[in-house]
Amino acid sequence: MISAIPINDYLTYLGVNDRDTQLFENQWPLPYGVSYNAFLIKDEKNCLMDTVKVTEVDQFLACLKDGLDGGDLDYIVVHHVEPDHSSALSIVRALYPKAKLVGNKKTFEFLKNFYQIDDEDQIVVDDGESLNLGKRTLTFYKTPMVHWPESMVSFIEEDGILFSQDIFGTYGALDGAIFDDEVSRRSHYAEETARYYVNIVSKYNMMAGNALKKLGGLDIRMICPDHGPIWREKPADVLKLYQNLTEFKVESSITIVYGSMYGNTQAMAEIVARELAEEGIKDIKLFDVSKTDASTIQTECWKSRGIILGSCTYDKKLFPPMKHLVGLLDENKMKNHVLGIFGNYSWASGAMEDLQKFADAQKGYEVIDIQPNIKSSANEEDQEALKEMARAVAKAVKKHEEEDTKTSFTL
Repeated sequence: MISAIPINDYLTYLGVNDRDTQLFENQWPLPYGVSYNAFLIKDEKNCLMDTVKVTEVDQFLACLKDGLDGGDLDYIVVHHVEPDHSSALSIVRALYPKAKLVGNKKTFEFLKNFYQIDDEDQIVVDDGESLNLGKRTLTFYKTPMVHWPESMVSFIEEDGILFSQDIFGTYGALDGAIFDDEVSRRSHYAEETARYYVNIVSKYNMMAGNALKKLGGLDIRMICPDHGPIWREKPADVLKLYQNLTEFKVESSITIVYGSMYGNTQAMAEIVARELAEEGIKDIKLFDVSKTDASTIQTECWKSRGIILGSCTYDKKLFPPMKHLVGLLDENKMKNHVLGIFGNYSWASGAMEDLQKFADAQKGYEVIDIQPNIKSSANEEDQEALKEMARAVAKAVKKHEEEDTKTSFTL
């Protein structure tokens, strides 16, 4: 059994890895697993910062016992009630009944609804209020809708340590290394952090931006999130990554997504991709919407200046996997994108009309008005129309090259 891992002389890591769950929130793929992080502060008062998903409770309890080293718990801070951080709470409370729960007003509403926890002796904290542990003080900051209404973070004033719950989190189990300076594959965490943000947090992008502004005045020297590595060497890097995501920073890249049943729409997408390359676009990504999960595709769309969507018609409507993706993109209300669309049909159109409805609803997109709608397979005239659309997208993307950065999403 893995033991608790010291972070410094009073703070201990109690996190666990989940390599069995295949879908986060039962919808987002976890090819590298996921970690559930919890932390123990040992001071005059011992304080547990969150728990873990109940499926991993045995290892967590062993780490907690090891970390306490015969001591007792005085407080349990609940930053976020989502069950991957709180479903082990009842078991912990049964083992450490003297511990007082710490949360905001909504925290306790949620705990009552989820676990029938309704303690009289609970500590309700509001924005900016503090809890003294002895030599250290925890100050609490509400971060509503990042990404639940009760979400909050806490900050050790004396040492600049932020306990950020889901903010600054990432997909991916921790492969032995728990600190950012222990890993060489920072690009992997950058990709998974961006995918985590776009899948989980992005629908509340404005609230995430507000949270970053609220935390911006703090002297943050270490970030302890509830998923992923502890950012102790370069916390500013993940702060900048989140800032770029919330501000809709984009790269000079183009993401093409197609939906095809028998290969005709795919062939059209290949024509578009080649023409973009001919026009000097060097960062082109091409996805089959039926084969690449929407969590990856929508993340690449978020990051790319140019987006091109092409779909076949299915029963007079948009091809179902493309319809699912378009629905996600519509919910995200992204900005700073150039959008090109093309459709394909055989006996009745429909895909193009649905793509046009999506395009018309986007306020933050520059929509290209060349929109080929091709019957069955592309003839020479159709192919030229696809190339013309590609050239128009490339021109619009190049217009923003100076303002776009090639390092927005790196760590």
